[in-house]
Amino acid sequence: MKNYLFLLFGITILKACASANKPVIVVEEWGSVGSKPVYLFTLTNSNGLMAKITNYGGIIVEFQTPDRYGKNENIVLGLDRLEDYLAGHPAFGCIVGRYANRISDAKFTLDGVEYSLAANSGRNHIHGGRENFDKKVWDAKTSSDKNSATLSLTYLSADGEEGYPGNLSVKVDYVLNNDNELQIHYTAKTDKPTVLNLTNHSYFNLTNCKENILNHQVRVYADTYLRVDNDNIPTGEIIKVEDTPYDLRQWTTIGDRIPDRLRIFDNCYPVNRTSNEPVLAAELYEPNSGRLLQTFTTEPSVQFYTGGSVSGRNSRNSDTQGRLMGACFEAQHYPDSPNKPDFPSTILRPDETYTQLTIYKVGKKSLSL
Repeated sequence: MKNYLFLLFGITILKACASANKPVIVVEEWGSVGSKPVYLFTLTNSNGLMAKITNYGGIIVEFQTPDRYGKNENIVLGLDRLEDYLAGHPAFGCIVGRYANRISDAKFTLDGVEYSLAANSGRNHIHGGRENFDKKVWDAKTSSDKNSATLSLTYLSADGEEGYPGNLSVKVDYVLNNDNELQIHYTAKTDKPTVLNLTNHSYFNLTNCKENILNHQVRVYADTYLRVDNDNIPTGEIIKVEDTPYDLRQWTTIGDRIPDRLRIFDNCYPVNRTSNEPVLAAELYEPNSGRLLQTFTTEPSVQFYTGGSVSGRNSRNSDTQGRLMGACFEAQHYPDSPNKPDFPSTILRPDETYTQLTIYKVGKKSLSL
């Protein structure tokens, strides 16, 4: 508790001393989980963009960005109170781990040893298990300079947690900079061979979360997608998107590919990549607001998901309900990679450091693309 009181004091001083054009961080008490205090951190850059993030699950609770007229509004689905998140939610804005997406039959073999995981999606494993990273209270530190505000979250995942081997030290830095980018830097170390696949699970809605996303336009920079079975487990086949409904290489209105509310997108797209640097993986545009969201990543793929499991009230600033209320761009490795030797490896060994960078960059477009 002493460390958090020091943190509160330090941030108060930071806020008081910050100039009007310097990024700042403000913190407020937001409740507790058991004996662990939970805080809500507000990062604001010099242009007035604001991200609210909690150390419970590393959740991006709110992300305020301007429309074409300069009006700031929230563009991510979220909930009002910590208690609402504790009651359960469809992974709104959280850090997903240890393994984003699915692992078939809830098991994998590494170095000749079979590891059994929680079967929390039928007979399969999804998003790291029942008590995954979105249900953990992370340790937090903050910093800022003239160009950015940073929230650093750390968590030690113990050997055997949810069935995964190795004591895993994870750090996630949320950086809101003056280029209107929310950068997410991930690093991790393990003391035993393990598998690791981290992502952020924000649902974006560029209408201030007031309407569904059927009028949003999307573009995904991928020539292929992963074929899956009825349980959404990859078959191992990588299919060209050309002449399929999954071809999003040109600007496409989401509603034109989802003619009724029963269908959704939940597809893994291998990103077209020419270097190890972050590349533009996907874009989302909403014509009425003029807002543009771009996703850059160092990861091999992006999972494009249009919120089929979202139900009930799902926005901090509206009473909108129902499916197709948000679009996720989950930068990650392929699903079920531990059981697919031809897929890019997700193995992390003790002499290695896991690194990943995903960037959500916001901007504005004119009335026509």
